[in-house]
Amino acid sequence: MNAPANEEENKKEYWRENVRLLCTLLAVWFLVSFGAGILFVDVLNAVYIGGFPLGFWFAQQGSILVFVILIFVYSARMKRIEKRLGVGDE
Repeated sequence: MNAPANEEENKKEYWRENVRLLCTLLAVWFLVSFGAGILFVDVLNAVYIGGFPLGFWFAQQGSILVFVILIFVYSARMKRIEKRLGVGDE
């Protein structure tokens, strides 16, 4: 009877960590896309990359690049979480 209870705890812990990771990554994406692209654009525009203001760069390319990086971070972290808690497909 101990194994099913442990399995149920692992599932709960899996979802807790999954939601925590998602919230963290979404907060990073929000800060980069909304914060750097809109809120802090005036401060960032003092710096230029390739002839374009940094605020413009974040609004056009930076938030997309950060989003792609966050996808890979999410995938790698979830693989570790699944392996540790034994809830993966493998």
